[in-house]
Amino acid sequence: MIPIRYDELVALLGTRLPACGATTVVAIDGPSGAGKTALATGLAVATGAAILHLEDVYPGWHGLEATPPIIARDVLGPIAADQIGSVRRWDWAADGPGEQVACPPVPLLLVDGVGSGARILRPFVSLLLWVEAPLATRRERALERDRDVYEPWWDVWAEQERRHFSRERTRAAADAIVATG
Repeated sequence: MIPIRYDELVALLGTRLPACGATTVVAIDGPSGAGKTALATGLAVATGAAILHLEDVYPGWHGLEATPPIIARDVLGPIAADQIGSVRRWDWAADGPGEQVACPPVPLLLVDGVGSGARILRPFVSLLLWVEAPLATRRERALERDRDVYEPWWDVWAEQERRHFSRERTRAAADAIVATG
């Protein structure tokens, strides 16, 4: 697959039909520090999309695998039925569940985070984007953003990503690859 530029993504998005009820869902997946959130923010500005950041939902540092089924059941399933989904935020400071957040159907929803392109979510997804950058770049970005919190967990999270992506084959399933490094 050939890497794609930002302007091409907006054009590609315009060719996709909703797969989650009346909502077009774009999954923005890839390893930590690849630039998923920056891409999601730019796409949201360009398109008016809502964003669901999975980093707000993962149930702790060991919670990657638990997240896609939660999103399928509690967010995208209800949205596909034209109902309001909801999900509990994770309170990273308290290391426990936080507030419940409503996720209503919208025309365009960007799901940003590791696991957003998991097989269980793909039936709801109209466009799956894989975002990548070299390991050194990713680590530098991630630790620059959240050094005090993330540094002791980098290896734990990276191992979860490795297992997850190996099993899910997310990169191979992506509609487009965005190289940010």
